[in-house]
Amino acid sequence: MPLELKDTINLPKTDFAMKANLPLNEPKMLARWEEQRIYELIRESRQGKPSYILHDGPPYANGPIHLGHALNKCLKDFVVKSKTMAGFDAPYIPGWDCHGLPIEIKVDEQLGRKKLEMDPLDVRAACAKYALKYLDTQREQFKRLGVFGQWDKPYSTMTPEYESVVLRIFYDFLEQGAVYKGLRPVYWCIHDKTALAEAEVEYEMHTSPSVYVRYMMTSDPGGIDPALAGKQAAAIIWTTTPWTLPASMAIAFSPNAEYVGLEHDGLVYIVAGELAEATKAKTDLHDAKEIARFAGSKLERATFQHPFLDRSILGVLADYVTMDTGTGAVHTAPAHGADDFYTGVKYGIDQTCNVDEAGRLRNGLPEYDGMTVFKANPVIVQLLRERGVLLGFENIEHSYPHCWRCHNPIIFRATEQWFIAMEAKMSNGTLRSVALDEIKKVKWDPSWGEERISNMIATRPDWCISRQRLWGVPIAVFFCEGCNTLVSDKAVNAGVVERVVKEGGDTWYKHQASELLPSGYKCSKCGGTSFRKEMDIIDVWFESGSSKLAVIGEPTADFYTEGGDQHRGWFHSSLLCHIGAQGHAPYKHVATSGWTLDPQGRAMSKSLGNVVDPVDIAKRLGAEIVRLWVASVDFREDVRASEELMQRVAENYKKIRNTFRYILGNLKNFDPAKDALKFEELQPFDQYILLRLAEVIGDVRDWYDEMSFHKLFMRLKDFCVVDLSAVYFDVIKDRLYISLPDAKARRSAQTAIWTIGEALVRLLAPLMSFTAEELWQFFPAVEGRPTTVHAAYFPKAEDVADNRSGEAAKTIESEYERLIAVRTDVLKALEEARNAKLIGSGLEAQVVLTAPAELVPLLEKHKAELRYLFIVSDVQLATGGTNGSGLQVQVNKAPGQKCERCWNYSTHVGEDAEYPTVCERCSPVLHKLEATAGAH
Repeated sequence: MPLELKDTINLPKTDFAMKANLPLNEPKMLARWEEQRIYELIRESRQGKPSYILHDGPPYANGPIHLGHALNKCLKDFVVKSKTMAGFDAPYIPGWDCHGLPIEIKVDEQLGRKKLEMDPLDVRAACAKYALKYLDTQREQFKRLGVFGQWDKPYSTMTPEYESVVLRIFYDFLEQGAVYKGLRPVYWCIHDKTALAEAEVEYEMHTSPSVYVRYMMTSDPGGIDPALAGKQAAAIIWTTTPWTLPASMAIAFSPNAEYVGLEHDGLVYIVAGELAEATKAKTDLHDAKEIARFAGSKLERATFQHPFLDRSILGVLADYVTMDTGTGAVHTAPAHGADDFYTGVKYGIDQTCNVDEAGRLRNGLPEYDGMTVFKANPVIVQLLRERGVLLGFENIEHSYPHCWRCHNPIIFRATEQWFIAMEAKMSNGTLRSVALDEIKKVKWDPSWGEERISNMIATRPDWCISRQRLWGVPIAVFFCEGCNTLVSDKAVNAGVVERVVKEGGDTWYKHQASELLPSGYKCSKCGGTSFRKEMDIIDVWFESGSSKLAVIGEPTADFYTEGGDQHRGWFHSSLLCHIGAQGHAPYKHVATSGWTLDPQGRAMSKSLGNVVDPVDIAKRLGAEIVRLWVASVDFREDVRASEELMQRVAENYKKIRNTFRYILGNLKNFDPAKDALKFEELQPFDQYILLRLAEVIGDVRDWYDEMSFHKLFMRLKDFCVVDLSAVYFDVIKDRLYISLPDAKARRSAQTAIWTIGEALVRLLAPLMSFTAEELWQFFPAVEGRPTTVHAAYFPKAEDVADNRSGEAAKTIESEYERLIAVRTDVLKALEEARNAKLIGSGLEAQVVLTAPAELVPLLEKHKAELRYLFIVSDVQLATGGTNGSGLQVQVNKAPGQKCERCWNYSTHVGEDAEYPTVCERCSPVLHKLEATAGAH
């Protein structure tokens, strides 16, 4: 009895669904991984392998994750997973930065005035609770993105173990003589009432009053230049911080510049020659005439009268006085500027600061006394106007330092702080020189990172490491009450570290100094027995910079990666901390990522309505889409994101998924152990696609090593969409569907697609972690195969295509590349014939090729294969060639009738009496299937 035709075709069937339904299925996969303890399983599979250590820079635990977090964590996950699949033991211990001002401020807001009556330990406990809440929130959100790691035991800067390491590193600096406490002008946030590190300062636009102020000269102008003898003279200073004028103690001039005397209304004004015309334009001195020119060095020790205080102002010399803006005469307030401060030290000028921690001016005139600095600006400008010393005024918008936590403008303020000296002697040089040497040994990616961090290290002042807050690691040192001597005793320091290991930083607030010091301890200088504790805390950048030693210990980390702002932040502090403790850089390779922006290049903000929330995308489209977005961008540049871009990524995801659906659907009855053919047994077109796969494997593995994830993602996507779906799968469909299930031609195609699938699922696993794991469960079982794709190894090019560099392989590649080019021309001609209504599908066509002489041998060689390559019913080769005029394609209606089984047209349809509606190809297949069915 003849078989039903529909039962004789190998239509693809698979349990792997076309629709991913990622938002529903990904949480199920996460639960499975949790049950498997996937991270531990992977680590066990790599025991004894060479290690690769990516050290995680800790995000701040003060809110849900944003797209920048997702970019950062997915990149790290790509690196760790790809290194694991390349054969390394690659641990990943995530961590969080839990101390610091933002958390304490949030807790302040919650506690209100109640905080003033609370025990410091209770305030710290409230801060810890707040930080833990967001640590847990972020942990679950990172896990939702498919990031693997030691999530059940991450590191946190607020644990006793971590805090003890921070303190130990502080003591390393202290015991080397690199730490000192001194009066210095530091960045100061008057809103948060604390000092700031350079890494906590960002620049935003700010409107300031620009003033030109007259300082009358009280010494003899004739001593500067004879032309000024017997005349009244004055210097003109320019400043955008009028509030600093009450602290004005000197005027700095450049020793290397020429200055001029400009006479106007009987008074000579002293300004730099280069800036004279600009100064005249900004003041009332438009018609002033130059009457003298002299060196800036002549102005040293000249004296001037303060514009509104009873104070003599000294003329000083300073190399930092530049000729780009202002007047070349810089008013100097040692309490409110780093350069000013050191000039004050050089000339013995009073450095008293009369601005309190809240930014209020003290000990001043009634007009401004008690006002905050920015509110005092217009009042002081009016005072200058009333005193007749204001020569020019305008409001200007300019870049100004702001606190990067509260985003308020900050000031320089001289206070007693703890510093690490950049010129402190280490075992092999100064802290600065060793850091600069170590930077050269690190691989910086992009390469400009080296110059950027080198410039920062080369020019940075001493590191201010103290903060006037509660929530952090205490600067755990003692002072003698009798003589104020700092206790610098290694045994005492070690004892404090032991206490911190047991009780954490809270121990400093729980116990009196006498309880923390050894019994009967005496001051080494005066013999006193009464001591006080320092109550400042350590800069959080010092804390996070200690993370490598706290988490990894002594081994140098292979890789750090964070955003570009971390050259002044975590990369910077990690380098200095590690040099202080170990004498060398903590990392071998540092990569920098860009900012996440909207398609217009704007920063994301709720007010603009352009925020892309990775948690929301994961809920609606799937975490896999977030991961693939990260993979699709060059993370070294600023990257763009939007809902539309995420939807576009989702479309690409579907195309890749459908590639695997095709592969799995055609492997339903394929057992690799019994059915797979050797490479040399495969049909030439199958060999060709595996040679292409070998190239892809080589490129992708190289790009994983380079961390060029966008390149490898595009290569894999294009291979799936162009090489496979648009060409190879289209061509082999006939073989797979029409042939006998165990026909060698079909087994050849199955071997190729199985090999392709096995390679692609591994190559994509670091990027498409959820989908690759799902796919792994549907591929045919192979002995020794890991239970999870993430414990598998990357494929090797030589494993998929033997002797791929041999002459035979080169011939196959060159021939099929040329044949595929011919196919492109044929498909174009078929489309034109379809548009002209000559044919419907391509199988209704006969193609006649008239080829150039050099192409004819290749077409003759593969003539029997061409109809399948072009997916037409018949191909004829015309004789005579085209005399070099290129390939000519003629499309005709195919002769014969349509085979009901394979849909090809043939003149032999009807020749088999038992199966009169099929062609000469399908007829023997049906008889074979019928015989097989009868035997059963």
